[in-house]
Amino acid sequence: MKNRIKLFALLLSLGLVSTSCNNDDNEGETLAPLAGKWNVSQVGTTVNGQEFLVDAPQNESGCNKDYLDLNADNTLEEGDYDSTLAPCAIYTKAGIYSRSHNNLTAVVDGVSTTKDIVNLTLTELKLSDANGAIIVYVKD
Repeated sequence: MKNRIKLFALLLSLGLVSTSCNNDDNEGETLAPLAGKWNVSQVGTTVNGQEFLVDAPQNESGCNKDYLDLNADNTLEEGDYDSTLAPCAIYTKAGIYSRSHNNLTAVVDGVSTTKDIVNLTLTELKLSDANGAIIVYVKD
């Protein structure tokens, strides 16, 4: 009887150990939330593996920063402040987006673009396209 109890305890222990050691690796995908309003902070490029970033020149002086607003329902809004016709006039475009692992695909005005999510934290979103162009957003 004692042997059966020991065998049962051993099998139970092995079962618990084998199920608790499953692969929880997220394959490099960040788990930070993507939804939120992201302000354009920096732009740049990658040359020979090195990033070169500058403050975003598209941000109008004296205006709010251009932004990308990603909603939980997979809709998006791009905001562009421009003072060409009126001081700090806001121009927006609506679209949809989807995320697949570390890729962000957006469709705005019928044009689809896919960018790599280089970095995603609670406060920063860094995207890169196939040509090496980089755009860095900070959370509002």
